[in-house]
Amino acid sequence: MTDSVQLQGVLVALVTPFTADGSAIDVEMLDAQVNRLIAAGVHGLVPGGSTGEFTALTVAERKLLTEACVKAADGRVPVIAGTGALSGAETVELSRHAAEVGASALMVVPPFYDAPSLDEVRSHLAAVREASQLPIVYYNIPSATGVKLSPAEIAGLADIEGVGYLKDTSGDAVGLSELLVAHSGRITAFNGWDTLTFFGLVSGAKGTVWGATNVIPELSMQLWDAVAVRGDLAEGRRLWDKIWPVCNFLESYNYAAAVKTGLELIGHPAGPVRAPFALLDDSARAEFTKILDAAGVL
Repeated sequence: MTDSVQLQGVLVALVTPFTADGSAIDVEMLDAQVNRLIAAGVHGLVPGGSTGEFTALTVAERKLLTEACVKAADGRVPVIAGTGALSGAETVELSRHAAEVGASALMVVPPFYDAPSLDEVRSHLAAVREASQLPIVYYNIPSATGVKLSPAEIAGLADIEGVGYLKDTSGDAVGLSELLVAHSGRITAFNGWDTLTFFGLVSGAKGTVWGATNVIPELSMQLWDAVAVRGDLAEGRRLWDKIWPVCNFLESYNYAAAVKTGLELIGHPAGPVRAPFALLDDSARAEFTKILDAAGVL
């Protein structure tokens, strides 16, 4: 696809299903997961992000994941491939590959561990665009990258050809408000912090990149329809009363492990998480079961 693709709505930050021993991606399980989510009405799929344990995948596995997700989606919804990596060269390689196999867009987190400067981030995104010619979603997660940009600096990334979107996982509601109100004409900001989803949608975000949707796809779509489509805030609040405890629980643990535990509890397992992480223990499972039951998911 080209820049004509318009991203909006509920974009699922996908888990990466693994075989029982965690040694390989389970492609059949991924296909089933994608089909379940598309049947629920989600607007897009985001493989290879934090929820997808991208830092625990080899380059070959990351390529396989993108290919398998594109194949499973089969053109029904856009696939926004996560291609951020520790090095610029690896990010460019993954981005070029994603374009070649049919991804609709890219989600790019800046190199982490050693935080690049604003100019270096801009250069990095320009290189990704040149290699892929795909639309880019800038993944803003300063707690993981050490890259903390102001709302104005983030909006300024849109001066780079192809950078039209933002996944905001800063947890900074004030900053997100500024992006949505003061800079809405420059960059399209999506909420990426689970417990701020209702706030983001009410504030005018054109979408959300949402890991909890793996577990609660129907509730996620009901919230989108109530708040973003119909503007029914009373119904939105009623739904959010069910959804917020799920989001709050997920944010209280290793996120990928909590989401995969939730998938087991609702009968759609996605295998283990990779070491050193582990699925949640019996006590946490019991707590999560009560939360999911109260939400009407079980």
